[in-house]
Amino acid sequence: MTRRRAGLVGETIVAINRPLHPESRLVHAGSLRSQFGETSEAMFLTQGHVYETAEECEARFRGESQGYLYARFSNPTVEMFEQRMAALEGAEAARATASGMAAVTAAILAQVSAGDHVVAAKALFGSSRWLTDELLPRYGVETTLVDGEDLDQWRAAVRPTTKTALIESPANPTLSIVDIAGVAEIVHSVGASLVVDNVFATPLWQSPLELGADCVVYSTTKHIDGQGRCLGGVILGAEAFIQAHIFNFLRQTGPAMSPFNAWVMLKGLETLAVRVRQQTASAGAVADALASHPRVSKLIYPGRADHPQAELIARQMRAGSTLVALEVKGGKEAAFRFMNALSLVKISNNLGDAKSLITHPATTTHQRFDDAARAAMGVSDGLLRLSVGLEHADDLIADLTDALDRT
Repeated sequence: MTRRRAGLVGETIVAINRPLHPESRLVHAGSLRSQFGETSEAMFLTQGHVYETAEECEARFRGESQGYLYARFSNPTVEMFEQRMAALEGAEAARATASGMAAVTAAILAQVSAGDHVVAAKALFGSSRWLTDELLPRYGVETTLVDGEDLDQWRAAVRPTTKTALIESPANPTLSIVDIAGVAEIVHSVGASLVVDNVFATPLWQSPLELGADCVVYSTTKHIDGQGRCLGGVILGAEAFIQAHIFNFLRQTGPAMSPFNAWVMLKGLETLAVRVRQQTASAGAVADALASHPRVSKLIYPGRADHPQAELIARQMRAGSTLVALEVKGGKEAAFRFMNALSLVKISNNLGDAKSLITHPATTTHQRFDDAARAAMGVSDGLLRLSVGLEHADDLIADLTDALDRT
């Protein structure tokens, strides 16, 4: 990979020899300054770059000299975001993409060829299930879906041709938990890799690479931007993994993050720890308040002792989530009445935002599946996904309980 930092002053924290806490890395890691000494990271809105000589251009394309080439795979602002994400995640390398699904798709497609095999948990975001159910088989890649919580199913599913595995933990939208270390051990036994979508946990509350995962993906649209502005994604892993599978795939296929979006993401990272901590605390308070409501038949939150996998959560997560899953008695009709009665909480298919958002997965993110498939994923007609924002927890609880009382 071409080293691209030529012409800029360099990292602002390079002289600090002690380990930094996540909050400090979120503000400073990966920063570059131009000759103008700007405080905020510069936004380099350029498609390409110029070279002093033809020989310099040739050397840069050969990877024999440092510098940037073309914004599809080489941009200073995007690189700052990639380096900051890598520092936060504890990864050796990161590559940014135009959206979260671009990250998921590239992380899987870049590893497989016709005749290969992929194992995935059934409980996935709807578009990720489209990737495993429809896209991969078109190109001769066989897929097997398993109950992500059942390690015996993982053991039975892997085979010599298995190249990679995909999980979400906590899963979208049921907040079920997968034993990352356990699955990693199983897939590694046949030489396969493990890709973990870590969006619901965020880099603050879970570190899949430390648990044995080979690759972590995020929709940076969610908590990392966290304010409803821009799309983005990122793929993280060891330098060898990124070099072998990701870098050239993204370079040639082009799902690049724009420099503007990367700059927005950099600004979002500066406040990520403050926002996610507050949202997680509020989500816990909301979950506690709604758990005993007579109109709620089930409530799932990773921070509660009654979560079915509380012991596993204590082993692999540092805190809960900003998301709460709840099932309303009365199915779709009651769920819709509840949503329509809300004032502060907004109906949306997004999550991880400063504004609290509620989603009915059966008619949105998972609407393309039939009843049997949704049931296998734990998505009932009464299930709702609540993304807790930055409003005061008491105001959210009042809005939610008032709406439930009127359901």
